[in-house]
Amino acid sequence: MSIKCAFLFPGQGSQSVGMGQDFFNNSEVAKKLLIDASVRTGIDFSSLLFEENELLGQTEYTQPAILLVGAMAHKLFTEETGIKPVLTMGHSLGEFTALVASGALDAVDAVELVNLRGQLMAEACSKQEVGMMVSLGLSDEAVEELCAAQREAGLQVWAVNYNADGQIVIAGIKKDLELLAPMVKEAGAKRAMLLDMSVASHCPLLASASAPLEAKLKEMLKDDFIAPVISNVTAQAYNTKEEALDLLPQQLVKPVLYKHSMANIDDEVDCYIEFGNGNVLKGLNRKATKKPHFNVSDMASLEVTIAAVKELDV
Repeated sequence: MSIKCAFLFPGQGSQSVGMGQDFFNNSEVAKKLLIDASVRTGIDFSSLLFEENELLGQTEYTQPAILLVGAMAHKLFTEETGIKPVLTMGHSLGEFTALVASGALDAVDAVELVNLRGQLMAEACSKQEVGMMVSLGLSDEAVEELCAAQREAGLQVWAVNYNADGQIVIAGIKKDLELLAPMVKEAGAKRAMLLDMSVASHCPLLASASAPLEAKLKEMLKDDFIAPVISNVTAQAYNTKEEALDLLPQQLVKPVLYKHSMANIDDEVDCYIEFGNGNVLKGLNRKATKKPHFNVSDMASLEVTIAAVKELDV
């Protein structure tokens, strides 16, 4: 196949009850992956994913759940098509699923790894009330200047997710974010909304999580990349274990350069395929690319995407 596909994977916030159930019900491959992940971690993923519960919103469970469903979708697609990506990319947590798609992480190892990542993040934030807030309609520079000015005034707030033009997520201490929200609106934002998050991702508040995550990465990462991964930290490609060991611990405390990554890769690909629940990244990418964007979130979308990609390759 001559078509050049980028494989994309969403991060935290894309979860919903019932995700992955269609794969589980209709694929022995998906069922085995879920069972193996449950045995490895001690998490009952069938209950976590398919039944109403409070755990799915807790980051140490959210992260492995999202990764597992993305890995299911990716495995079913590649087993049926044999298509390999020219590059892989994920948003935040999704970078770990991208490593699975690139061959640098075993899927079940990755589920265990991000379960630990979630635990470390929760522990780092456990002694203070933290949160995240989305700003809509302000430039990067305006948000950065507001955050910098408020840090000088003693608040702990950072611009952390550069999702799209005019959409930035800010992380920090919750009461500080509440103080910042009206300032963001006064500066011209269309909206400043606190998100339902129990951690403050990609900022210095997570510094204590970096070293133990790096230790686990050393055990699990392989130097078997079949395609480069785009780093959230640099918006550039990497394809070695050594680079991953440097970049992934930094990802905990540095911003996600998602829109910058899209700008850097768009000329290199013919289409995007998003694997996992929903199509969050398709929404972010509307202004970033005119290339076709497909998603694989259940068996029906799997078949639609396979047919669409084959048609593009004619």
